[in-house]
Amino acid sequence: MQVNLELYDTTLRDGAQQSGISLSLKDKLNITLKLDELGIPCIEGGYAGSNPKDDEYFKLIQKENLKNAVISAFGSTRKPDSKIESDPIVQAMLNSETMTLAVVGKSSAKQVERVLETSLDENLKMIEETVSYLVHRGRRVVFDAEHFFDGFFSNREYAEKTIKVALDSGADIVVLCDTNGGMIPDDIKTIIQKVKAEGIKAKSIGIHCHNDTDTAVASTLAAFEEGIRHIQGTMNGYGERCGNTNLVSIIGNLQLKKNVEVLPSKKLQKLTEISNFISDTVNRTPDAYAPFVGSKAFTHKGGMHASAVNKYVDSYQHIDPSIVGNKSNITVSELAGRSNIISRLKDLKIHEKYNNEDILKLTSIIKDKENEGFSYETASASLELLLKNYKNLVNAPFELIEYSVLLENKLETTCDAKIKVMVNGELHLTSSEGNGPVAALDKALRKALIHYYPKLYKVKLTDYKVRVVNESDATESSIRVLIESTDSKQTWTTVGASTNILEASWMALSDSMEWWLINNISD
Repeated sequence: MQVNLELYDTTLRDGAQQSGISLSLKDKLNITLKLDELGIPCIEGGYAGSNPKDDEYFKLIQKENLKNAVISAFGSTRKPDSKIESDPIVQAMLNSETMTLAVVGKSSAKQVERVLETSLDENLKMIEETVSYLVHRGRRVVFDAEHFFDGFFSNREYAEKTIKVALDSGADIVVLCDTNGGMIPDDIKTIIQKVKAEGIKAKSIGIHCHNDTDTAVASTLAAFEEGIRHIQGTMNGYGERCGNTNLVSIIGNLQLKKNVEVLPSKKLQKLTEISNFISDTVNRTPDAYAPFVGSKAFTHKGGMHASAVNKYVDSYQHIDPSIVGNKSNITVSELAGRSNIISRLKDLKIHEKYNNEDILKLTSIIKDKENEGFSYETASASLELLLKNYKNLVNAPFELIEYSVLLENKLETTCDAKIKVMVNGELHLTSSEGNGPVAALDKALRKALIHYYPKLYKVKLTDYKVRVVNESDATESSIRVLIESTDSKQTWTTVGASTNILEASWMALSDSMEWWLINNISD
């Protein structure tokens, strides 16, 4: 279905306001290029005049040859009781040289009086003068009606007056903002219907939701059903407090459930990769359970589910994951049996090399491993290595001879790791320091391998989990270590288990490197 839809991405501005996220200038430029590659039509680059980094971004992005996206600069209405010509934020928006400008203004009477500390009439003048001033200078203005929904409930007449003034002053779109994130889909739907009943056309309305009630995506879809075609959000749902509308989910739902062509099919296949890239750039571990793009979004665990998926692939998944660049997976655990192993072998396209006796032996091996503390439920990369090594289907890219780790407690606690490995028939002894044993082992192993496998620099360890498996054995308990790694395009998990935490860590670490090298060594 062809729809004149505008996705407006505010990851670089509103998304960056989430606690713990800090983007460098290079980060912002790299994310912009990826969003453009995906096909996002409008990208809000930052808050003009608020900091030197955003102002520099607007200068540098002009030099990039964007193929799909236009850049928008965010700013606010002029200050109360001031002249528009001398307002620094208004001038900064113009200096950004972007042709689309997002102007935020108050639509809640309470916010005007208690936060802006000005009169309701003065706020209307601020909206009118700012929008008109920018439009007359050739800019397309998107007016973000801040706190619109809360303002509508407390003073409907005034909230509606603010957006009418913005439209009358030349704004192209008035965006109804659920700034506090307290609305649910019924609220969004009802209020939009009432706004349209006042003569404001749906094509002039946009929607901006926050996720404080965990309904931002549902609320945005409700707005779409009411004819709203300007949709704001962020990649992976990053944003203030609980986040914003997740554009990944919006794209997936509109294109695959509503049959709206948001992106060309080839672009849609990049959705998982670009979601992971942005997670990596903001230094967040990708959400494994995120709809559409999570590494576990199409993972099947229970034996009944696995058996059904083997017979009919769509029996327990709502789409073909390859459409969004993802893939399905069947975990092997104590809940699963032969069918899960067979399915995993089919996924790896090696099932023809295994007979029934092999499957029975592998089932027994895996159950024995789990009794020792291993768990392959999430560690699919380690499982893949186990299955392939059983039939000697891969050549190990390196072989451990020995390693040692020394903890030094000087002014600062550091660890020194020494590793002796065989690579391509050559023996290498390397050492490295780290702020912990795993970091030291990781650096030492990389030092030994990087000459032979220079692209190994792409691999980063993103998560390290330790669990005591059988606590009743106290200090002799088995320790399970799970390591999650990424190369920005994909994420994988490996496992190790031992009564020695260093040995368990080494198992998981070496599996991570080995899995990536085996699958990327031809690159």
